[in-house]
Amino acid sequence: MTAEPVVVRAARPQEAAEIAWLAALTFPLACPEGTPVPTMAAHVAAHLTPAHFAAWSGSAEHLLLVAESGDDSGSLVGYTLLAVGEPAGPDELAALRSAVGPGPYVELSKIYVHPDHLGHGTAGRMLTTATSEAQRLAPGRPFWLGTNGQNARAQSFYRRHGFTVIGRRTYDVGGVQHDDVVMLQAPAE
Repeated sequence: MTAEPVVVRAARPQEAAEIAWLAALTFPLACPEGTPVPTMAAHVAAHLTPAHFAAWSGSAEHLLLVAESGDDSGSLVGYTLLAVGEPAGPDELAALRSAVGPGPYVELSKIYVHPDHLGHGTAGRMLTTATSEAQRLAPGRPFWLGTNGQNARAQSFYRRHGFTVIGRRTYDVGGVQHDDVVMLQAPAE
């Protein structure tokens, strides 16, 4: 399939509401089948609000990127968030320290694509840009992520982009504990 024409760029604070709408649409796609809708809605309401996206777009420790449709609509079809620092969770911190030593690290905190644009190369373009930006933000620092342990599609995607599983963590989604894998991207040769 031919890659879809998209432009990956830094988000603008005034796009926070549109990104939050996209987050509400796409977050459930990453949750395991059977995750209760109220649980997902509680997570979105607590962590993926316009205020969060506006703050991330202006933060020195974060880089919020969006994928903008290459057609005339200019609509946002994906977003990704990078965070520089150490993870708050003890499990991912221990896995990272064991695998690569002390931080700081760059986390691929979020990467989501509108359902109509899945399988069109948008996520790959976003991850390629995110990888480059991670090295710009924190040269030579490890690049990692956490994703649901049952999300085989996401794990396969990340493996194709050089990530390997280095540990596990528990991730709270609306008060329900989910089992995630922690993945680390091998440095470019």
